[in-house]
Amino acid sequence: MSTTTQHPGAHAGAAEATPHGPHLGFGGVIASEWIKFRTVRSTVWTLAITLVVMVGLSLLVAFGITSAMDSSHAHPADTGIPGSEIVTLGYYFAQMTIAVLGVLTITGEYSTGMIRSTLAAVPRRLPALWAKALVLAASTAVVSAVGVGLAYLVTRPMLSSHGMAVDFGDRTTQRVLIGCVLYLVAIALLGFAIGAVLRHSAASIATVLGVTLLLPILVLVIGNWVSWVRDLGPYMPTTAGERIMSTSTAVQAGSSGAGAGSSSGPTPLAPWTGLGLLAGYVVAVLTLAAVMLRRRDA
Repeated sequence: MSTTTQHPGAHAGAAEATPHGPHLGFGGVIASEWIKFRTVRSTVWTLAITLVVMVGLSLLVAFGITSAMDSSHAHPADTGIPGSEIVTLGYYFAQMTIAVLGVLTITGEYSTGMIRSTLAAVPRRLPALWAKALVLAASTAVVSAVGVGLAYLVTRPMLSSHGMAVDFGDRTTQRVLIGCVLYLVAIALLGFAIGAVLRHSAASIATVLGVTLLLPILVLVIGNWVSWVRDLGPYMPTTAGERIMSTSTAVQAGSSGAGAGSSSGPTPLAPWTGLGLLAGYVVAVLTLAAVMLRRRDA
């Protein structure tokens, strides 16, 4: 009877290379997440509702304003609302559907248990998180841009005939249109980050809608009696981020004079500063989500 002697390290390299089977590179992870994202029925419905809301609300407001101008023979300047704000007005309700989409992008896998398969294929974990966020951000950007474009097309006849046409050569108009897309992307990622932290759909949706919609109202109401709460108003996530779509000159007007803030409330942030603050909130929550993903079991 003969025996075969093997060197202790003969197959160690192969065993260590694939202890859990083959793993995906980052490009493969993105492709996998894109397939999961677009084949989920809730994704299609949510994005479709987002488009309907963005286009429908802009069309409704444009019709209402132009009809009122016809009946009162008002001048476009009397409305105080530029065409760019009418075109992007649908963002206010679209942010709710986008926030929910961001939450479900990650919590859906926890509710079905699919997250275990995902992390088995991507044992380092964080590439899966970044891939999901990237697919969500890109999809939201495309849908938001299409929504703004369609809103412009359907409102253009009414706005142009009343001297409120959108001027694409104006830098403020460019900022408002681009800012609407960036704002919705940030809201989607905020919902995604909160979902990654809480891992529960209902709790995450309630939290992100509370942060985006309820918190600014509470700060406004409580601020009537508590001055330091009022001073926090401009720094709330959505209040800060929405500045990117503002055409007012409140920042310049409010900053002239030491006592201006005491009579008219806290001075709002500059447009890009406000969006940057919202992005800071997103990065902070995403960082927390990444740390918790590495430390907690699936």
